[in-house]
Amino acid sequence: MGKIKVGALCWNQHTEWAGLLAAGIRADRLGYDTLWCWDHLYPIVGEPRGPIFEGWLTNAAWAQATSQVRIGLMVGANTFRNPAHVAKMAATLDHISGGRAILGLGGAWFEEEHHDFGIEFGSGFPERLRWLGEALPIIRGMLDGTEPTAAGPRYASLHTRNEPAPVQAHLPILVGGGGEKVTLKLVAKYADMNNIGGGLEAVRRKEAILLEHCAAVGRDPSEIERTTGAGVVFIRDDRAEAERLFRAAFEHNRIAKPWENQPVGTPEDVAAMLAPYVALGYRHLIAGFPADYDEESMTRFVSEVKPMLEKLA
Repeated sequence: MGKIKVGALCWNQHTEWAGLLAAGIRADRLGYDTLWCWDHLYPIVGEPRGPIFEGWLTNAAWAQATSQVRIGLMVGANTFRNPAHVAKMAATLDHISGGRAILGLGGAWFEEEHHDFGIEFGSGFPERLRWLGEALPIIRGMLDGTEPTAAGPRYASLHTRNEPAPVQAHLPILVGGGGEKVTLKLVAKYADMNNIGGGLEAVRRKEAILLEHCAAVGRDPSEIERTTGAGVVFIRDDRAEAERLFRAAFEHNRIAKPWENQPVGTPEDVAAMLAPYVALGYRHLIAGFPADYDEESMTRFVSEVKPMLEKLA
């Protein structure tokens, strides 16, 4: 049997704090490998008006309340914060968690929250990716203790120290996104983990492009842990009941049209939908759990679906 990792992406929108905290504790107790939330200031699924909890503080609270699961953002918005400050925050989270932090980063995409909160959004995605490309070597250097100096158009640092160092000798950076020209090149150059979505065919295509970027920069692709979003998971022995719960969750989140082709159904249905990703080499599968973080689905994904996929791997 091959090793499969499973993650829980607990939506931090349209929820109460007690439920979100409990979902993280549950993921830890059930044996999830990773635990994630979004780094957004408005809800990103459905109507953007409504409650959402801040991601870094959610991670810090989860870190304090758990003992085994690794914790990160899926993914941090590079535009929101100075990269040297982000490295300091990541090191602090690593100490709070006892060495379980993962630093997720991406170029950011949600213009409305930037506009309303007064955060610079840049001229477009190419510029935001240039900013991310400047930020990553500063962050990597600080996490590794090399005291980086940089003087780019967007970010500057001067022999920047990061004390105390992270607990982990090498705190992993996950770069999220599948942009074929720039994002995947940044993954090849800097990332310890990736995260690609968009369905099986998109992941298959982007995986091939990632391998090309790795070859171009001289990176061993086996050094990059492949992750993908598994979709929104609802599991019941009765498929109709799983579908009903799935639709109710989307209504709760004020989503007019539920997503299609989601891993909703019996454990066997969910495993069959995810098996092609495992065959492609994406063996860290991150399941989405909207509020109220259905306990049966969270439990059966790790206790029943994961072993099925491990047999295939």
